[in-house]
Amino acid sequence: MSARARFVLAVVVLVVLMTGPFLLTALLVWAETPESVRPRLVELIAPHLSLGTLLTVAGLAAGVGVIRALFRQYVQGLLRMVENLRLMLGANRGFRVEPDGPPEVRNLAQAVNELAEQRDALLTDVEAQIARAKESVEQEKNRLAALMSELTQSVVVCNLDGRILLYNSRARQQFRALSEAPAVGGSELLGLGRSIYGVFDRSLVAHALETIQQRLRRGAAQAQANFVTTTRAGQLLRVQMAPVLAAPADGNDAVTTAESNPAAAGDGVAGQRVVTGFILMLDNITRHFETESRRDQMLHDLTEGNRAALANVRAAAEMLEYPDLQDDLRERFSGVIRDEVQAMSRRLNGIATEFADSLKARWPLEEMLGVDLVAAMQRRIEARLQLPCKLEEIDESVWVKVDSFSLMQALTYLASRLSDEFEVREVRLRLSGAGRRAHLDLIWSGQAMSTETVMSWELEPMRLEGESTPLTVRDVIERHDGEMWLEREKVRHRAFFRLLLPVATPQAEVEPDVFLRGESRPEYYDFDLFKWSEQAHALDDRPLSELVYTVFDTETTGLNPSQGDEIIQIGATRILNGKLLRSESFEQLVDPNRPLAPESAEIHGITEAMLRGQPDIAQVLPAFHAFAADTVLVAHNAAFDMRFLQLKEASTGLRFDQPVLDTLLLSAVIHPNQESHRLEAIAERLGLTIIGRHTALGDAIVTAEVFLKMLPLLAEKGIHTLRDAREAAEKTYYARVKY
Repeated sequence: MSARARFVLAVVVLVVLMTGPFLLTALLVWAETPESVRPRLVELIAPHLSLGTLLTVAGLAAGVGVIRALFRQYVQGLLRMVENLRLMLGANRGFRVEPDGPPEVRNLAQAVNELAEQRDALLTDVEAQIARAKESVEQEKNRLAALMSELTQSVVVCNLDGRILLYNSRARQQFRALSEAPAVGGSELLGLGRSIYGVFDRSLVAHALETIQQRLRRGAAQAQANFVTTTRAGQLLRVQMAPVLAAPADGNDAVTTAESNPAAAGDGVAGQRVVTGFILMLDNITRHFETESRRDQMLHDLTEGNRAALANVRAAAEMLEYPDLQDDLRERFSGVIRDEVQAMSRRLNGIATEFADSLKARWPLEEMLGVDLVAAMQRRIEARLQLPCKLEEIDESVWVKVDSFSLMQALTYLASRLSDEFEVREVRLRLSGAGRRAHLDLIWSGQAMSTETVMSWELEPMRLEGESTPLTVRDVIERHDGEMWLEREKVRHRAFFRLLLPVATPQAEVEPDVFLRGESRPEYYDFDLFKWSEQAHALDDRPLSELVYTVFDTETTGLNPSQGDEIIQIGATRILNGKLLRSESFEQLVDPNRPLAPESAEIHGITEAMLRGQPDIAQVLPAFHAFAADTVLVAHNAAFDMRFLQLKEASTGLRFDQPVLDTLLLSAVIHPNQESHRLEAIAERLGLTIIGRHTALGDAIVTAEVFLKMLPLLAEKGIHTLRDAREAAEKTYYARVKY
């Protein structure tokens, strides 16, 4: 029974207790009074009846008032204290109960706060011990993260359901390049908890897993499978698959795994190593395949193209062996041989040139900061040639894509020729950006040189003392798809070789999270997914802790979606296995194709100039739909945001029909006696620090942090599954608000 129902019951009991004896006594007196006396009795009582009634009503009112005051001070005060105690015990350990109400309640609050201080001291000691115990595990994780980030090969680890639980930065870059179009707002193919079957065909992966399992049954020490597949964007991938194995204590685990995925798991034999997931190592071989195809075509042209010519030469040579051959026929056959040999020579020269070009295309180039390249060249020239080398006008922001070793060989060779033949006693290096190319200059002062000299230096094999290579400077420049020429600075009496090199795009650094306090290191792995099977339960009966969530928020032109207001920004983040994935977010401005309401611009700070040129909702909504696929949507006052999405169903053909949870409604479930359920008030109650409010992504991250704090509080109220949460939320007052 609720507290309010108990209060009503107490009032009813008070009325009965106060009026019951009086009415009962009156009835007994009336029953025992003779009928002849009753009229006289009425005449005696009637003048005093109104006064008695008034005194009775006043007494009742005073009694109800006393009960109400006691109820508010003790019952409701204690109920608020219970909610605050649960906050202090769970979501906000630093929270303390404010002593309020009658002395007894204040004394209780003070005692509770003292117990909380003792509890915090004990917890601090326990946490310190746990932190020391976890230090070695964290070091191992950091070593793994460092190893994965430095690998040049793309690596993705999945569980048996194909859900991604680990990937490295190289894989993220490669999957981004495999997208059919640039990702809008952060919607990408790769992400923790996402399905690898968005990229690869499910049957192809199942076949590879079955091949691995067969090899494991035969006792193979290293069971692997290889396949080549084409992505939806037309890219060709070579994939090496290896199993993730676990040795069960008995056969039961193997049987369970086999039942959940018979194509991938073992036969359930006791002691057999069980496949719990798989590792994918990927290489994009599109360009390599094209190069190999061109080489195969060149080989075909070399053989088939010359076969007929060789047959003609052979036939003509056989005819020339006849001693009595007429002179005009002899001349004709000699001409055939001459023409065919010339055609074969042209064909061979063309194929040789094309083959050389293909070799240049396969030359490995690396991305590096230009200032590092120039500094290495300076050290090499001074160390090898004992020639002073200085730097001037170095653009430190330029990145280049080069083979640093061969390029340093070329610059050192040119500097040595300058020193030996023109007695140059000092050289300088200069680096500057020029759009898609970088200018690398080797500068010296001294006598001029001819163009013929420059060409001879370019075409001769590079030789230094103790070092020789068949490459020429021209080869190095062409392998970089660049150019080189000589220029003179007549005013300063200097000359320089200018090399044009390809510019690389530096990798964007991950910006630190500035929305909430907490760790900002991005999450790229989550091994808890090994324990999760998507087909284990129906979604409604799944525990809240096992679900994947997309927490989102929108900024709009106004507050009336049904009257034409539009979305101008969508921000979202993801929660997986109780962890906020800050590295996987969605944020995109949207051109609403209509003016902004002045009052809305004051709240979110988005201006019409910021929205000009941004994609419209027809482009952004499919990207957000893909980002939120296979997840539960979470928002604060979700009815407002969902209404905007629902109004776009007809025009976009997209339906957001997944389950939705609302932190506003869940707050009313957890704390029904609190006065405010605004996002700021909830965050303050739960001990969260808010920065960056009223941006879509900022609000989404705040909402996600609030939702994570709510999960243990919901569990305390017996709300464990998605069905429990939805049914409890639907019973709150706020669930009746419509937009």
